[in-house]
Amino acid sequence: MTYLRRNIAGEQEEACQKARQITAISTHFHITLDHIDWQQFGMGAPVKVNTIEIASLLDLGQRDSDDVLRQIQIKLFACAALETLHARRGLKVFMWSPVDVVQPQAFLSLWVITLETDERIPIIESIRNGQRVYEHYRFDGDDEQQLTRLFGPMNTGKYHRGNTVTINEHERHYTGEIMYIIPPGKMFANRKYASRGSHTISGTASTNDAVASYIVGCNDGFPHIVHQSQVIQ
Repeated sequence: MTYLRRNIAGEQEEACQKARQITAISTHFHITLDHIDWQQFGMGAPVKVNTIEIASLLDLGQRDSDDVLRQIQIKLFACAALETLHARRGLKVFMWSPVDVVQPQAFLSLWVITLETDERIPIIESIRNGQRVYEHYRFDGDDEQQLTRLFGPMNTGKYHRGNTVTINEHERHYTGEIMYIIPPGKMFANRKYASRGSHTISGTASTNDAVASYIVGCNDGFPHIVHQSQVIQ
């Protein structure tokens, strides 16, 4: 019995320390956590932001500060996308894709959240009143000024604006219209976080800095951003 009490006391002490550590990390990144009930649940206590469960204290307690932020981002981006569509219960996110845009912007980052229905929802991460917020980005493909603010001046390429093309992205084919052309060298590697596994950064498409990239609207939400090598005529 004495041994059991010691074990419980030890876990309580560890849970208290981890809760303080995770709270401090989150505060550093401008994120306020809900109260972590380590007294009742120990290391199994859920860590939440605005009632959204991120992970257990045990899980987050094993990660470094950048990875803690990444886990929080993954959940909050996904929730913002699902709330935007008032999505049906149980609908899942398939992919998280950061979008490289010119700087500075009024937001920290822009991501495309792809649902299992293939809908592509643009979500921005911003700092407001000292806190990170995640909300739908209102994108208008007909707004030339908005496109320029995001991607820089319009360029020319092998394919032309208004052309209908088929693109190869993530081993799938999509057909749509070229909306905008990004100058060579202005598009960084297209990172993506897949929904399965540990959300690690995946490989990138073959690129060539000497050719343009294209923004292609395929009527599935936020347009696809692809390198010329991904365009199938």
